[in-house]
Amino acid sequence: MPLPFLTADRAFETTEDIALPFDDRDHWRRPYRPGPWRVGAAALLLLLASYVLFAAVIIALTDSVSEAGVILVVTVAVILVALRLLRVGVWVSARGLRRVGFLLTRTVPWEQVVAVRTQQQPVRWLGLPRTVQGQALLVVRRDRAPEDVPPLLTTHNADFLARPEAFDRAADAVEAWGAEYGRG
Repeated sequence: MPLPFLTADRAFETTEDIALPFDDRDHWRRPYRPGPWRVGAAALLLLLASYVLFAAVIIALTDSVSEAGVILVVTVAVILVALRLLRVGVWVSARGLRRVGFLLTRTVPWEQVVAVRTQQQPVRWLGLPRTVQGQALLVVRRDRAPEDVPPLLTTHNADFLARPEAFDRAADAVEAWGAEYGRG
């Protein structure tokens, strides 16, 4: 079963001359691969789900079907959490810029985007309250002050921790989409 949200568009990694190498630009795509921290956490959750699912089968075989149903619901919830964790990130298309969070997804049309830029600033380490000095990809919007908009990507989030080259490629790709469509 192909999981398209797991793979990034390989064209962003292989071509440096062409910023937007896609024919179907209306399709939402993530211009980078999910990082090892995010994939590792999702893999651990899926491993946990397999054990819980095995426990549900054992419980069902002991003639306690209602308890097995509860455990099965817990298993499905853990699988959905793992899949949502893999979907988190920044997605782009010709229609706008989409920031997919764990619980909330926000889409900004390109008409509202003034600029997309990289800035050196204190950033959160893996989303925790602790901040470290790093780079952040920021979107400047027409309808909000720059300090009201959280960073799109940082060098210390689950996708780019200890991968500064991957952050640079992803930031360049999102900036290229912003330069192409964000002229509104």
